[in-house]
Amino acid sequence: MSEKWKDSLTDQLCKAILSLKTVEEVYNFLEDIATIGEIRALAQRLEVAKLLSEGLTYPQIAQQTGASTATISRVKKFLEYGADGYRLVLERLKEQGA
Repeated sequence: MSEKWKDSLTDQLCKAILSLKTVEEVYNFLEDIATIGEIRALAQRLEVAKLLSEGLTYPQIAQQTGASTATISRVKKFLEYGADGYRLVLERLKEQGA
């Protein structure tokens, strides 16, 4: 995967996210930095990744999440060939019992 999108501004964003300590702080930051639609789209993609990793089918995932097959396919591609960000987060959420 290309790293052309990484720069000092994206470094700053990552550090900002890492600085947050509570779920409420994350909610507040997300609300200020993104639209509700963007936040919901990210949340939906994470849920799609979780359901794909649990072995659900595209129709089952589409029904449960409302995600399009294009979104499901895109998430599946990143689960299989991406930077393993989804896998890491899903493992950590599982460890936390979330």
